Amino acid sequence: MPKTSQLALIAAAGLVLAACSGGGGSGSPTPPGATSPPGATSPPASSPPAGSTPTGPTFTAGVFEAASTFVNQCENPRSGVDIEGNAFPDDPGSLIEELFWLRSWTDETYLWNDEIVDRSPYDFESQGRVAYFDSLRTTATTPSGEDKDDFHFSQSTEEFLEQRNAAPTASYGARFEIVSGSVPREVRVVYTDPGTPASAIVSGLRQFVRGASIVTIDGFDLVNDGSSAAVDALNAGLFPATSGETHIFEVLDPGASSTRTVTLVSADLASEPVNQVSTINTPTGDVGYIHFTTFSPFSSEEAIVDAVQQLDTQGVSDLVLDLRYNGGGLLAVASQLSYMIAGNANTNGRTFEQLRFNNCDNPSCVDPIFGSPNNPIPFYTTGQGFTVNNGTPLPTLNLNRVFILSTEGTCSASEAVINGLRGVNVEVVLIGGITCGKPFGFFPTDNCGETYYTIQFQGLNDQGFGDFEDGFVPMNSNFNFGVRVPGCEVADDFTQPLGDPNEGLLAAALQYRVDGSCPVGSPTSVAVVPETSFGIIRDPSTAISAPARSIFETNRDMRLPE
Repeated sequence: MPKTSQLALIAAAGLVLAACSGGGGSGSPTPPGATSPPGATSPPASSPPAGSTPTGPTFTAGVFEAASTFVNQCENPRSGVDIEGNAFPDDPGSLIEELFWLRSWTDETYLWNDEIVDRSPYDFESQGRVAYFDSLRTTATTPSGEDKDDFHFSQSTEEFLEQRNAAPTASYGARFEIVSGSVPREVRVVYTDPGTPASAIVSGLRQFVRGASIVTIDGFDLVNDGSSAAVDALNAGLFPATSGETHIFEVLDPGASSTRTVTLVSADLASEPVNQVSTINTPTGDVGYIHFTTFSPFSSEEAIVDAVQQLDTQGVSDLVLDLRYNGGGLLAVASQLSYMIAGNANTNGRTFEQLRFNNCDNPSCVDPIFGSPNNPIPFYTTGQGFTVNNGTPLPTLNLNRVFILSTEGTCSASEAVINGLRGVNVEVVLIGGITCGKPFGFFPTDNCGETYYTIQFQGLNDQGFGDFEDGFVPMNSNFNFGVRVPGCEVADDFTQPLGDPNEGLLAAALQYRVDGSCPVGSPTSVAVVPETSFGIIRDPSTAISAPARSIFETNRDMRLPE
């Protein structure tokens, strides 16, 4: 199912596009004349505890004061400045005022604000602000039965700011998949970044190869050892806390009959947005291949422009864009990439993405977040000033078709590329798995030290389409929901290196390019392989789990340089 990966996010450190369950507790009745959202019930009317004297705002179902009335009125106000040097805006207040702010802010900005049962903040005083926030979401479902709002969460503002200002972190330059986080565990190498300890050649062999299974770390059995000492050692080895740490791995390479020993020293590294770019020579023309891992951090702009320039110089006639592990990032870079694929003739004067808010979906109105004109996002034809100078013309491939490799990890800004190109009638051929199904986004909002993420907009393409909550689905899939697009459902192949023409998804794309057919035996039952950063935890006492990916790598990030 397209959203299995999102549901897995619940276990991961709070910074993920996760579906949060309701906060519980009772609340107010549904406003007169309104109906409860699908699946919701109307709780009884509430009042302050018996014998108490109300000192806070008055709750009346269906009546909302402006969120600005309560903003920054904090139970525990911060003082001083944050890590970016900005003074905290907090004033002394109360938890009730924080809850009333959440209620009004949600009513003003939540995309489906008419699908929320209006619960009284007073009923959540004992449970706190996060529990109340969790209740402020729709309970409606997509056609497949998944939660329509699968992306409702919050985190401490301190953590948010740390990630927004993140420097390179300690790693080996490898990405892992935790296929099973608890005994019997399974962890595989997905890919390595070039020029890192994990990709170094030692005694003629790359330290980590795609598909290798980790058997032991520092002598501890990764598969079967359920002791607390093993859990600590395995997590420390997979995800080192500092640079300069030495850890010893026993790995089993794909097709190998025996294990080998790999010694790695961690270093402070930043992930490479473009992991690989190459040209594949075929009898019917040269095919470009780009493995693009993230639309963020900001270095993604320069990296993807350089990759497309290389392929343009080499004169490729087709492109295979590998987004199978790309969870999103900067929407501006998604727009740039789409323009570079399609060229000016396909995109001139067209809309890449128009935002739909709870009160409007066209340029004639103002958005409820900033009160600014809801102007469409164009296909950006120049550098936007992230890491490519503002105004620098972008290279173009001028293609009418693109092959995109996908899994459930293909999400958010990656799906915006698919939808944006389809909106200008560029054929998108999808090879791999069903995408995650996230046409939605939000603007992270701080109040009193907690940063909240509530769905505030939906992205529509030039044809006004954005209803892919159940994902984009290869045409031959047995899945009965989602948006069908040309292509083949093919299981992710861990037996061959990425970029190898024999690797399963790339081979299927090359085959489809020649004759429009899918590999024999497809569609397959595509295994759900949760991303390591999402850290599925079945039994915390024996589980290994990965740090969460930054929100700047997984959201439709709307920022432009200031």
